[in-house]
Amino acid sequence: MTSAPVIVAARRTAIGTAGRTFAARTVDALAAPVLAEIAHMVGASGLAIDDVVLGNCMGPGGDVARVAALRAGLGDEVPGVTVDRQCGSGLDAVAQAASRVRAGDARLVLAGGAESASTAPHRSWPGTGERYARAPFAPLGFPDPDMGPAADRLAAVLGISRARQDAWAARSHARASAAQSAGAFDAEIVAVDGVVHDDRPRATMDLALLARFAPAFADDAETDTTRTAPRAAASGRGTVTAGNSCGFADGAAAMAVTTEAVARELGLPALRVRAAAVAAGDPGLPGLGAAPAARAAIARAGMTATDLGFVEITEAFASQVLAVSDELGLDEDLISADGGAIALGHPWGASGAVLLVRLAARMAAADDARPGLAACSIGGGQGVAMIVERVA
Repeated sequence: MTSAPVIVAARRTAIGTAGRTFAARTVDALAAPVLAEIAHMVGASGLAIDDVVLGNCMGPGGDVARVAALRAGLGDEVPGVTVDRQCGSGLDAVAQAASRVRAGDARLVLAGGAESASTAPHRSWPGTGERYARAPFAPLGFPDPDMGPAADRLAAVLGISRARQDAWAARSHARASAAQSAGAFDAEIVAVDGVVHDDRPRATMDLALLARFAPAFADDAETDTTRTAPRAAASGRGTVTAGNSCGFADGAAAMAVTTEAVARELGLPALRVRAAAVAAGDPGLPGLGAAPAARAAIARAGMTATDLGFVEITEAFASQVLAVSDELGLDEDLISADGGAIALGHPWGASGAVLLVRLAARMAAADDARPGLAACSIGGGQGVAMIVERVA
């Protein structure tokens, strides 16, 4: 017997700039307080926690979810599994939890993601001593660009101007700063080490200031400097800057995935998981990956893009968000209305779950019954997306 899965008790840490607020916190130590808070919020159900599913892509290896569950005091009997779909990991973790609930294989799963850029270990290839910052997104013979140069190329290929990217970045900072000042984030943030405010939003990050940033990847514009043969040139005049890109960050976000009956019993606001999808395309243009995933999720929900009332897309780079918006024909006013990762930071494995925390807060506060979309573009050309709707 199937049951429509719902999300309740969506919470997150503050998002800390790498090397600053949470510099000494390992990834499991970031996730544990959020898991403990969610477990407390759903404890009145009397249900055992069937599993903990956490996304993570740059941690120490091993099963971060199980380690975090133990650290959170959930009990020896609570299992955990870790998901790696790169920066879509947190969203995919929730989708996997929802699939289990829908199938009747679980009634209560805690799911989300966590990342500590500050404590991510250094790695090197055996026998060479060559250090590397990330695992390959694709094998030899395939395009495997880093996300920054890929975002620059995407902007060049699609004609997304520097002015448009900077305008989006200014919007992100302005909206996040205003939301932070108004207390819009307060209820969703679990205090860790007494920290309850995001590090990064800057109300002063306006167009004049953004115009002063030099292109960040201009030297990478002509050739692929990672693992493959030369790729199409991006004219040598980069438009992606540190100002219209996200910042490396530390943070965690999670929620309980359960049945509508349990949510009603708890009396908690809930979001029904109406559809989810993953997709893949050109690994040389990974910033566009959210578009086919979102298109598939929207179709599975029996909707069109015009039916959406809320949209959260990971703002790894302004060019990526704008490319996905253009591809899907989205109303830009609906996207990341309280700012996104450009202003808040991008804790890779947690970011997809942060989108759902933000959707839950925005949809609960609005007198608007339309559904919401969360979507991530992922290194290697993948995408993941989810459609949620408010439960009356």
